Amino acid sequence: MVLAQLGGSISRALAQMSNATVIDEKVLNDCLNEISRALLQADVQFKMVRDMQSNIKRIVNLETLAAGTNKRRIIQQAVFTELCNMLDPGKPSFAPKKGKPSVVMFVGLQGSGKTTTCTKYAYYHQRKGFKPALVCADTFRAGAFDQLKQNATKAKIPFYGSYMESDPVKIAVDGVERFKKENSDLIIVDTSGRHKQEAALFEEMRQVSEATKPDLVIFVMDSSIGQAAFDQAQAFKQSVSVGAVIVTKMDGHAKGGGALSAVAGTKSPVIFIGTGEHIDEFEVFDVKPFVSRLLGMGDWSGFMDKIHEVVPTDQQPELLQKLSEGTFTLRLMYEQFQNILKMGPIGQVFSMLPGFSSELMPQGHEKESQAKIKRYMTMMDSMTDAELDSTNPKLMTEARIVRIARGSGRPVRDVMDMLEEYKRLAKIWSKMKGLKIPKKGEMSALSRNMNAQHMSKVLPPQMLKQIGGMGGLQSLMKQMGSKEMSGMFGGMGGDR
Repeated sequence: MVLAQLGGSISRALAQMSNATVIDEKVLNDCLNEISRALLQADVQFKMVRDMQSNIKRIVNLETLAAGTNKRRIIQQAVFTELCNMLDPGKPSFAPKKGKPSVVMFVGLQGSGKTTTCTKYAYYHQRKGFKPALVCADTFRAGAFDQLKQNATKAKIPFYGSYMESDPVKIAVDGVERFKKENSDLIIVDTSGRHKQEAALFEEMRQVSEATKPDLVIFVMDSSIGQAAFDQAQAFKQSVSVGAVIVTKMDGHAKGGGALSAVAGTKSPVIFIGTGEHIDEFEVFDVKPFVSRLLGMGDWSGFMDKIHEVVPTDQQPELLQKLSEGTFTLRLMYEQFQNILKMGPIGQVFSMLPGFSSELMPQGHEKESQAKIKRYMTMMDSMTDAELDSTNPKLMTEARIVRIARGSGRPVRDVMDMLEEYKRLAKIWSKMKGLKIPKKGEMSALSRNMNAQHMSKVLPPQMLKQIGGMGGLQSLMKQMGSKEMSGMFGGMGGDR
């Protein structure tokens, strides 16, 4: 994902500033110039970048800061806050409720991935306990109904459409009425797109909207258009009351930063981003966790949500207990690899953990990383119970390593790599020792149970250094309180 390059560039700029002996105007300007360059390369609007730079300089006035103030922490906090402000329109969108019928209408240009996104949106809510249904009111594009039918069948979601009826308004009304009778609580209407913005498209959208009276209109936009997103989103907002935006194809476009910031400029909240072609490559867009992950700070709350979503309920207490004990065996690594492969796009999962993504999951190499994990699991299949359950690294003698290599059909070097990975993950896991893990729905409890000592163990050393070590961390927690801390550190303890 090209946005990861943006995050990497900003993180490097902050790290270089942290390595400076004295933080003066030159160091601050160099850091801000590097961040600005990275944002402009990601196609973020020049005016927004210039405003961000001015705001940070106003917040971080080095001349007026008292002696002994942690300048590095203030600069990092200002960068985080300004990036959030750039992407946050400041108002939430309509949220459907289970058991209460909601109609959601999707609009957008042809080729933006609208029909696929409808299915992703339905599938996401189905996994959350909703009863979604899809209505194909796109009579303009040949094959639109076939595509929606195929997607819906695959995801086991009810659908409605017609090969005979050419009036999209009638199809939309019939579909919505049918699914209301069938007690669907999320009825998604897919409308026609065009190759460009034209009067016929907007008139049809307006008619479908008037007939179905949707609770929410979602504008689906291709991220590759970059800053042009602003004009496109404005045009759709003026025709129908767009309440939210989903940005698609965020897995490979440098212009993604431009698209996100431009849409935020229209005061339309981005609610999801599409990160790939598969049905589960679909992320909730929550500004603070997104920026936090962009800067390599992780998203602990998101990771815990994923654990509760994917790990079987009967296994959760045991897993969370082991997490808080800090004991990590090869068998536990095998089980977590199994869960992670089920959690969806693997880079997305690992980017939620501070310090994980850069090592096991190099950005842009998710498929290779996934293949590597599967190889590790094959090697572990050739191990004995004693080897899998041991916490003693000396147990893995040369003879055992050779036997495992032969049994799995892998070179000895691969087995050594796998054991090194185990040692590294065991070291990270051990830092969780004593950490009280909240149950599902109790994410806010984590912030109350998290003291500076625990936080310092969980954070990567480089990040701890950037905020001024243990003293800076204690001061930051005291100043900001649990709610703001959850934003700074990727939603650690914050409700998502």
